[in-house]
Amino acid sequence: MLDAFIIEEIRRREQEQENQRPRLDIPLPEPRPQRQNDRADEEEPQRGVIIIDYSSPMDLPA
Repeated sequence: MLDAFIIEEIRRREQEQENQRPRLDIPLPEPRPQRQNDRADEEEPQRGVIIIDYSSPMDLPA
């Protein structure tokens, strides 16, 4: 095993290297504030259920 001093020294050097690297900060676009009423204005798609009955009636003569 490595001595605790050596481990801390390695971490310190890695941290220094990380701090020296150039960083590119990309600004994120601000989210557009949306009011509660705006959602009601949007039409929601109509949804429904279709039941298809493939069974044949038993009372029909064959």
